[in-house]
This record gives sequence, structure tokens and C-alpha cells, in this order.
Amino acid sequence: MPQKAWSKKRERQYEHIKEGLQDKGRSEDTAEEIAARTVNKERARAGEAAESSDLSKDDISSGRRGGLRSHSGSGGRTRDQLYNEAKAKNIKGRSKMTKAELEKAVGR
Repeated sequence: MPQKAWSKKRERQYEHIKEGLQDKGRSEDTAEEIAARTVNKERARAGEAAESSDLSKDDISSGRRGGLRSHSGSGGRTRDQLYNEAKAKNIKGRSKMTKAELEKAVGR
């Protein structure tokens, strides 16, 4: 349920996220919790919240983070995407790995 401290924009954002999650099959309780957490994080990133953690302020935006994790379509992430994630995690032998091996190595 939207909080009183939220602006009209944040209330609309909350409802939009909640409805989208429910459309994807999430329960109402789960959708409400995820939507509230997302809105609160965006408020923290925008400097609208009275208190916020360093991670909330410095992490990538929720929309960008969700976009990076949403590649579960026909083949999931590309080999190049998996390779770049393996590189960021400093996984040895990544250049000779197949896509399947990279998926296993990065743990997703």
C-alpha cells in the first residue's frame, strides 16, 4: 500500500510496478512488497528519502538492473554477455569456454 510520504509520481510508479508484477503471476502481497521496495530505492537514489543506505544511493537504477537480468528469452543471454560477466568476476579460462560452460561458471 502506498505510503503517505510518497509524491503522486511515486504512487503512480508503485501502482504501475505492482500491476505489472500481478500480470506476470506474482501474488498481491509479493507484488506490493517488490513495488514498495523499488519505489523506496528510487526515492533514495533521487535524494527524496530522509534516510537511505549507501548501496541504495550508489547502485545502478532498478530499471537498468532489471533490464540486465531480463534476458531469459529464446536463448537467454548471449555468449558475449556471459563472457563479460565472467570477465568481471575474474573467472579463469573464460576465453575457451562455450556458452553453456560460461552459464555454469557465472552461476546463472
